[in-house]
Amino acid sequence: MAPTKRGKRGVSDADDEDDEYRRKRDRNNEETFTRVNKLKAENQMLEEKVKTLTKELQFLKELFLAHASNTPNAKFDGIDLDKLLEDIPDDKK
Repeated sequence: MAPTKRGKRGVSDADDEDDEYRRKRDRNNEETFTRVNKLKAENQMLEEKVKTLTKELQFLKELFLAHASNTPNAKFDGIDLDKLLEDIPDDKK
């Protein structure tokens, strides 16, 4: 239940409270807007980093496969290197 306003002083206090509330809301909205923009920029940067690291990982996989296929090393006999280097293991699908 809202408090009742009594006399001039009650109206003035209510107006002051409304003004204070409005200032707080405006400040909060500005800070929220700033934070959202900061997070969007950070997200964009992280997405670019993921793209770069994904390309690097793909390059390293290809480099590893090229090296492993040219090496007469018994370590890789019987191992499906393509399956080993999949991004998502079968048990995680």
